[in-house]
Amino acid sequence: MDKPDWLRKAEDTLIRYCGDFSPILIEKSKGSYIYSKEGKAYLDFTSGQMCSVFGHNHDKIVQALKSASEDSIHLLSTMLSPPVIALSQQLTDLLPEGLDKCVFVNTGSESNEVAIRMAKLASGGFEVIGFLGSWHGMTAGSQSSTYSHTRKGFGPVIPGNLSIPAPYAYRCPIKHCKNTCDNTCLEVGMDMVDKQSVGAYAACIVEPVLSAAGIIELSADYLQRLKELCDERGLLLILDEAQTGFGRLGVNFGFELLETIPDFLTLSKTLGGGLPLAATITSKAIEEDCYAKGFINVTSHISDPLPARVGLAMIEILIHEKMAERAEKQGAYFKKHLLELKHKHECIGDIRGRGLMLGVEIVKDRASKEPDIELGYRISEACLSMGLSMNIVRLKGMSGVFRIAPPLSITRAEIDLGIEILDRAIEISMTNTS
Repeated sequence: MDKPDWLRKAEDTLIRYCGDFSPILIEKSKGSYIYSKEGKAYLDFTSGQMCSVFGHNHDKIVQALKSASEDSIHLLSTMLSPPVIALSQQLTDLLPEGLDKCVFVNTGSESNEVAIRMAKLASGGFEVIGFLGSWHGMTAGSQSSTYSHTRKGFGPVIPGNLSIPAPYAYRCPIKHCKNTCDNTCLEVGMDMVDKQSVGAYAACIVEPVLSAAGIIELSADYLQRLKELCDERGLLLILDEAQTGFGRLGVNFGFELLETIPDFLTLSKTLGGGLPLAATITSKAIEEDCYAKGFINVTSHISDPLPARVGLAMIEILIHEKMAERAEKQGAYFKKHLLELKHKHECIGDIRGRGLMLGVEIVKDRASKEPDIELGYRISEACLSMGLSMNIVRLKGMSGVFRIAPPLSITRAEIDLGIEILDRAIEISMTNTS
């Protein structure tokens, strides 16, 4: 298909940082929709890059931006502003004891980088354990703990990074269980890294729901056992809630479902609601120890007042609009209809996830569970042509899974519309296959 003129011009001057760009040019966005240059509305089932958790251009976020632009936008990194102090207080008020001290940066990569640096300094070690299939960022430290196709072709990672299999019950990574994980993969994984370790453990970094790996949930008993194994080895547990924070799973933060308080909590995407804002949160004891040891992490936009003002608006929306409660109710409704689609379409092998973070796995047949990534691509393209923006995991060697994460403000009418389009897209794509 011929490329539109705007796309050819874009490719003349832009580095292609994610393969091919989307074939639609977006001019504006609002609520659950994005709008093309031609005025066509697209229902957004990914909340942008999973960031516009309360909907695109929420009125309170827009107002926070306007107010912030009249005060301070940026300051010297050592200088603080009232919004930054207020955000640290309000955020820690939402969290239990042991998550008491914050630092505010721009992206999830940075927030994980801060946590890893502090964990290394506090522990005196340098070895970091991560899940296969995980995604924690693109900067050096966070990328070294990211086990996806983004590792290939970019040279050596930071020494000391070790991996364990994720508890992917639908496709047991150690060929042991079927559909229900009994944590054997965790015991085997920790035994494997113990044999590889040089005795300098620092941290273990995990997501409550592995998103890029295909919406793989950790159970409460899994994370509790992982925390026990970490404590036995002197590993500090970092919980990366880039996508699971701020209500998406039906609770304010994912760790609440898992009944385990990590040593570090990292927030990004959803904290800024579409603006670049991220946070690393840890205990007073760890912060005091790192401070005494000379911890430093100065970046150009650390503690900037403008995004902090947006963070305050996000907390207000989360609480006063009961977004976690909305995610729980709307997610149950959404999942029910996805399960009905599974009953109708043989190509849907599995439906999983909770709240408004759901996964739809596309397979060639349910007996073999062989991934049908090409069919997933066709379904995605058909959805887009009919006005629905979907995201399918396209990691080499991994199954094709649609990651569905619409804004928590989504209505049931919008869910119904999305389900209708997805149903039609599957039918069209399957017909074209045959």
